Amino acid sequence: MNLLTFCYLISSITFIIGLKLLSGPATARRGNLIAAAGMLLAILGTVFLYQDERGTRLGNYGWIFGGIFIGAVIGTLAAKKVKMTAMPEMVSMFNGMGGLCAALISIVEFDYLGELHHTIRDTYYGSTALPAFTGHLVIILLGLIIGSVSFSGSVVAWGKLNGTIKDRSFKGQHIVNLLVLLVILLASVFLVVRFDASASWIFYGVLALALVYGLLFVLPIGGADMPVVISLLNSFTGVAAACGGFLYNNKVMLTGGILVGAAGTLLTILMCRAMNRSLLNVLVGSFGGGTAAAAGNKAQGAVKEISLTDAAVVMGYAQKVVIVPGYGLAVAQAQHTCHELEKLLESRGVEVQYAIHPVAGRMPGHMNVLLAEADVPYEKLLEMEQANEVFPHADVVLVLGANDVVNPAAKTDPASPIYGMPVLEVELAKMVIVNKRSMKPGYAGIENELFFSPKTSMLFGDAKKVLQELAAALKNI
Repeated sequence: MNLLTFCYLISSITFIIGLKLLSGPATARRGNLIAAAGMLLAILGTVFLYQDERGTRLGNYGWIFGGIFIGAVIGTLAAKKVKMTAMPEMVSMFNGMGGLCAALISIVEFDYLGELHHTIRDTYYGSTALPAFTGHLVIILLGLIIGSVSFSGSVVAWGKLNGTIKDRSFKGQHIVNLLVLLVILLASVFLVVRFDASASWIFYGVLALALVYGLLFVLPIGGADMPVVISLLNSFTGVAAACGGFLYNNKVMLTGGILVGAAGTLLTILMCRAMNRSLLNVLVGSFGGGTAAAAGNKAQGAVKEISLTDAAVVMGYAQKVVIVPGYGLAVAQAQHTCHELEKLLESRGVEVQYAIHPVAGRMPGHMNVLLAEADVPYEKLLEMEQANEVFPHADVVLVLGANDVVNPAAKTDPASPIYGMPVLEVELAKMVIVNKRSMKPGYAGIENELFFSPKTSMLFGDAKKVLQELAAALKNI
């Protein structure tokens, strides 16, 4: 085993350990640092230790480290300046960059094959090594297609998450999508069977169609399904990176890509289960779109409001309070204020816990990260199944900006587009206080039956301001 292989082995181990530690908020930061250290080791090992079969080492250190420096500066500034509400779109954009890199690798490798196609054909044709050449070309095309779809799809997801791109669909779009995908596959098969440098226009045609397919693939998917789409695109990027590992016989690149692809796929499956929907339904159902949303809207009646003072009194004299954070909490950047309210309640002898829905927010784990940033103890966070067992024993449930994940219509209304989706059963508590800016529907675009329940009282206003005033009112009780 040479030194570079040893570096790759250590790096691969750090990726696996880091991924394992990411499974819990208490160890996630350490896992991230361990995996980052492994990636740094892999990069430096490749730059300084790699050599080809002729003993030639990498050059152009100025370009390599210049690119690393520029990327590091941009990434650091972006990560430091991003708001917690914008974290999902940043993740989506960074994921898209990974897909773009995989596609660029395929382009470079195809151009290399094109330059040497006569030599390659003369060397491989009629020999037992021909399947190896064909396999190389297949991997190039897979990396190109998957990486391009991941890139353009992630760009659309980024636009949907920040509100610059709206849901777009047309009659027969799914058929068009399938036709585009079929053309991509047929053109790729033709290129593999009849490889020739003069047919490079087919390769770039596949690239263009793959980019178009990524756009068409994500555009009609409703906003409420964006967390699932981000996770799926993340798995695509991992698979595309693994293709690059195959091309260069790079073990650490292959290991990292497989880990990302497998983790993204498993997370996608788990999120679909959390919504009681199949992945196919997510991809073709346009959940959260206008038509589907309209089916779930119907007249509900009047809502009941509660004053800040009354809300403070009810919570201050309760024995058990459960807080349900949602996207509204993230928008208001109110996680620290929420933690202060929690500590005030506990100083009065009130037991406080948090109920976390697996798809709350705009990406998997959004609420967990939000509360971890405010130093909320991990032990206070209840997963959906645990929370639903606790709600019947809670005196007050405070819903902060959550909407679709607490909608009883998911259990009671077969006409609702979210029917069958597991939700937090907050209506089982003795009293529910819902904080929202207005009565505007949630991300799925449907009315929430919870707001009209006799047990529910509405507390309108910005989450941060409301929580600050609740804390002040509690101090005066």
